[in-house]
Amino acid sequence: MTTTMCVIIVAAAVLVTLLIAVPLTSRIAVDRKVKADAEVVGTAEDKARGIIDEAIKNAEAKKREALLEVKEESLKTKNELEKETKERRNELQKYEKRVLTKEETVDKKAEAVEKREAEVQTRIAELQKKEKRAEEMEQKVVQELERVSGLTADEAKQELLKSVEDDVKVDVARLYKELESRAKEDASKKAKEYVVNAIQKCAVDHVSEATISVVQLPSDEMKGRIIGREGRNIRTLETMTGVDLIIDDTPEAVVLSSFDPVRREVARVALEKLIVDGRIHPARIEEMVEKAQKEVEAQIREEGEAAAMDVGVHGIHPELIKLLGRMKFRSSYGQNALKHSIEVAQLSGLLAGEIGTDVRMAKRAGLLHDIGKSIDHEVEGSHIQIGVDLCKKYKESPVVINAVAAHHGDVEPESLVACIVQAADAISAARPGARRETLETYTNRLKQLEDIANEFKGVDKSFAIQAGREIRVMVVPEHVSDADMVLLARDISKQIEAELEYPGQIKVNVIRESRAVDYAK
Repeated sequence: MTTTMCVIIVAAAVLVTLLIAVPLTSRIAVDRKVKADAEVVGTAEDKARGIIDEAIKNAEAKKREALLEVKEESLKTKNELEKETKERRNELQKYEKRVLTKEETVDKKAEAVEKREAEVQTRIAELQKKEKRAEEMEQKVVQELERVSGLTADEAKQELLKSVEDDVKVDVARLYKELESRAKEDASKKAKEYVVNAIQKCAVDHVSEATISVVQLPSDEMKGRIIGREGRNIRTLETMTGVDLIIDDTPEAVVLSSFDPVRREVARVALEKLIVDGRIHPARIEEMVEKAQKEVEAQIREEGEAAAMDVGVHGIHPELIKLLGRMKFRSSYGQNALKHSIEVAQLSGLLAGEIGTDVRMAKRAGLLHDIGKSIDHEVEGSHIQIGVDLCKKYKESPVVINAVAAHHGDVEPESLVACIVQAADAISAARPGARRETLETYTNRLKQLEDIANEFKGVDKSFAIQAGREIRVMVVPEHVSDADMVLLARDISKQIEAELEYPGQIKVNVIRESRAVDYAK
């Protein structure tokens, strides 16, 4: 019991103690919290006051900066205004000086004009006096002349009119000569225009012919068969055709050489037939040569008929047609004779149409103008004489015969057709590319042209161009004037005509350079 009581008393004491300690502890905690909150509030207020003070300081600093910037900007604007005002003041001063200078100049000019007016008035008065004295002197002279000559004024007037009439006659003669010269120039221009139009309308292809023909072989073994045993086949072929066969190291080819193009063509056709046939022996060679001759004759006739048909010329004798066809195998300076004749016929027709003469007759004469070249290897004489004889033999008209005889100027042309054929022949032969010339001849002619031009005084340099058909001459502007250029071009052309031989014409083009130089400051 005593123990239980003790426990109860102890528990009661502990409970009382707890009841007393809990409120005290709570009060102490609350006091501490209040103190802590007070300290935090105080710190926040201090910080807020510090931030406000800093903000005030920053605002004052920015205010000062803004004021400084405004002052600088106003100062800069003020300086610019002062500078601009100064520049304008300077410009105004310059303008005032110019105005004053111009006023002084105007005043001087006005004074000069007044002086000139006064001088003019004075001169007018003097001239009036002189004119009056001249009239008096003229009257005295007329009276003296009438007294000395014994002629009245009317009679003297008649004499004067007669003298003027003589002068007028001289002037009329001079004017007539000028008009005649101008008419010739116009005619020359028209002629050139007709020639150019004819050339432009006629474009014919040309093939250069040579004195050799090449026959291709299927193999080099064929060369031995062509030669034959102990050369009998090649001898037979050369004897039958009159052509030289050249068999050398050229692979798979045989060369036929002859100045007679018809014989060369016969040999070529016969040899090609023998190669195709494969049987090559003397009897077969003779047979093939005869066939080839017939084929070539037929081809010649067909070429002649085709040429006449192309040109539009009809009624030509069959023998002349054959001779025309032979000209297909004839060349002159590298220009095919038949193509040349066709071209001349076409040009002649075009020129005749331009000037209003007989077109058919002009074409006929142009086609036959070189007919003598078809047999000039077989008949002695020039191709002109041979052609005239052939035309006479086959009853061509006198106009055609005269055109054939006169197309190289050996005989005077008796008709306009003959002149047309001359011009057409010159055009066809002299145009660029119509005839071949050696490189040495070509370069020598160009060098001679440039040397002739360089000899003249004032020439800087010269260039021969367009295959020698034009020479451009550059002159020194200080030594040669525009008026001198005309004389220089004429002198150079005369010198070229005197020293050189050339087909057609050569254009002399004198060039003078004019320069205008200035500098931008």
